[in-house]
Amino acid sequence: MAIAYHPKRGTIVTVNFNSGFLPPEMVKRRLCVVLSPPIRARVGLCTVVPLSLSEPSPVQPYHYRFQIPFDMPSAWGDVPRWAKCDMICAVGLHRVDLIRPGKDAHGRRRYQLAVLPQDHLRRIETCVLAGLGLPPLTG
Repeated sequence: MAIAYHPKRGTIVTVNFNSGFLPPEMVKRRLCVVLSPPIRARVGLCTVVPLSLSEPSPVQPYHYRFQIPFDMPSAWGDVPRWAKCDMICAVGLHRVDLIRPGKDAHGRRRYQLAVLPQDHLRRIETCVLAGLGLPPLTG
């Protein structure tokens, strides 16, 4: 199920890349980090950095390995992830959904709304610049 609002920057979400994409693009549902803040002129769009369990070979300056610092549902696993910062993508909110860690004591769905700490976001931003061929901007 998609969301109707732009998540906060640094939120871990799922993005459905199953339709409209072809290899070597991403073609499955995967975790992503929301990179962009809401932008008034881009209603309905969100820029994300995809996450992967697979270590890139070789590791490049646009890859960042980190542990998600909050609880994830067992289906996603509690393991380190690789931010694939050369694969940033603007996606429609119809592709984006929040992480659902389960239900509360009253049977209502819970959503993971925590955002990544600033140190992770800064490192991801630096890797995005490297992925765009702009590492001098990181000064």
